[in-house]
Amino acid sequence: MASATGIPDHDPTNDNRGEDEPLLGEPGDATQKNEKGIQFNLVIGTAVIAQAGIWILTAIIWAAIFSNKLILFSAHPLLNSAGVLLTTQAILVLQPTHLPKQKKQGTNIHAVLNGAAVLSLIAGLVVIEYNKGDHGHRFESVHAILGLVTYILLIIQALVGITQYYTPSLYGGLNKAKTLWKYHRMSGYLVLVMFFATISAATQTTFNKNVLHIQLWAIIVASVLTLIGVVPRIKMQKLGLK
Repeated sequence: MASATGIPDHDPTNDNRGEDEPLLGEPGDATQKNEKGIQFNLVIGTAVIAQAGIWILTAIIWAAIFSNKLILFSAHPLLNSAGVLLTTQAILVLQPTHLPKQKKQGTNIHAVLNGAAVLSLIAGLVVIEYNKGDHGHRFESVHAILGLVTYILLIIQALVGITQYYTPSLYGGLNKAKTLWKYHRMSGYLVLVMFFATISAATQTTFNKNVLHIQLWAIIVASVLTLIGVVPRIKMQKLGLK
């Protein structure tokens, strides 16, 4: 509505429009409400789709593992899939936050979940390396190469994320550390995609084809579902793109 001078009235609801406006949808569709607990962030907006996708993916892997005789190698996919599940929850719980108090609480929970995810994933790496021993061929398959790249990105992502938030002095102060936040967010989404690519490649390994029989199409469908739930909730302003 315009005033008598012809100048549009100021609408205070638009002041934080960038923080409230997701990549897809209307402002507020993927925003934590003041009266709602942070646990509801896990199901706000399209998060329900993401939850369906990531739990289906995890169930597929765990069902295949427990349908066969458990061996040392079994811990590798179990630990890694648990790590991917935790990483997804870490993303979903933080995305809708927009007020300072919400962001602080969300970041702390995000850090705990991601910390648990990193430990689980590293344990999965240790298992596969120990299992191969001195006789196993390393980093020859697409799955192994993607896995190595993903592990490296994950560790860098985690170290930078923790230090830039909790010890910003390492980057010359809080303001300088804040300039890196958008890159941390971008790389986080990249790591999630890399997780799904690595799991998809695992379906083409000899062990899966001969023993587990996890279907590539099932992993792709579950991965796409997860991304369909995660991507629309991305706040472009938080990535410095708007």
